[in-house]
Amino acid sequence: MNIRNYTIKELETILSDFELEKYRTKQLFIWLHKNVIGDIDKATNLSKRLRNTLKEKYDFSLPKIYKEYKSKIDDTKKYLILLNDGNIIESVLMKYSFGYSICISSQVGCNMGCSFCASTIGGMKRNLETYELLAQIYLIQQINNVKVSNIVIMGSGEPLLNFDNIVKFLNIINDENGQNIGMRNITLSTCGIVPKIEELKKLELPINLALSLHAPNDDIRKKIMPIANKYKLKDIFYAIEKYFECTNRRVTFEYCLIKDINDGKNNALELVKLLKNSFDSHVDYNVNLIPVNVVKENNYKRPSNDDIMEFKNVLDAHNIITTIRRELGKDISGSCGQLRASELI
Repeated sequence: MNIRNYTIKELETILSDFELEKYRTKQLFIWLHKNVIGDIDKATNLSKRLRNTLKEKYDFSLPKIYKEYKSKIDDTKKYLILLNDGNIIESVLMKYSFGYSICISSQVGCNMGCSFCASTIGGMKRNLETYELLAQIYLIQQINNVKVSNIVIMGSGEPLLNFDNIVKFLNIINDENGQNIGMRNITLSTCGIVPKIEELKKLELPINLALSLHAPNDDIRKKIMPIANKYKLKDIFYAIEKYFECTNRRVTFEYCLIKDINDGKNNALELVKLLKNSFDSHVDYNVNLIPVNVVKENNYKRPSNDDIMEFKNVLDAHNIITTIRRELGKDISGSCGQLRASELI
């Protein structure tokens, strides 16, 4: 087991077997998650006996940066990360005026089957372990000598289908003895796994929730998102409203605009009606429009800029906070829906 899979409380239990003082747990956690050492022998404030015992029982290794792609149109960088079992995942570092944000993957591949997204091509191989989620941040921070301020769990995979590891990741990345990244600076994107949204709500973690909506009704959604055959919008929205009531964090509805599929003025008006009828005025939400990015495996086309603005204007006219997502790293396939770790070792 990789030792970075454990929360600070779990490490305390592990070290209690050695009858050590509790402050040793904090020391070890800092080495693992703040200093991010790869060699436990560098933790010189821990006894050599303890270090040797830990080395015998636990793995301290991290995945490796396999390849870096730098965008020529903005400051975005995409990374292929080689996992210890030979699988490859993708992560994206984005620079904003407020600092650095990182988009991480939650699974090796994805089995959601969204027809406009490259991540689902080839299906899902497995969930990422907690340390593999953390490593995407640790490695990219190290290679760029930067501190990430925001995390979006929007890369390959459906985060809520890797629930336990995601929750442990959130607790470790937020810990003041590690990276100390605030929960309010973390956004989790989901296709709408209702039971898991309800389970996440019970934990009362103040993270931001983003729903991959992409359609104003269940019928269109079913055509482009197979998960819509299992969970209806009314049930997803009910779970989201309860999530908001518990966390008081704004919810984002991601809407991928696809020419002649869901981008018409009638679609915009239907989306307005859907949102207005589904949520009381106390629910804080916004819509993030995402012009579809070209994926060679499908024939979807991006709407014209005029059509995109017309769609936005309809939502604006009805007082729905609406943004158009910046297409960062498009030339290195780092934009929304483009991630696909197809390179093989």
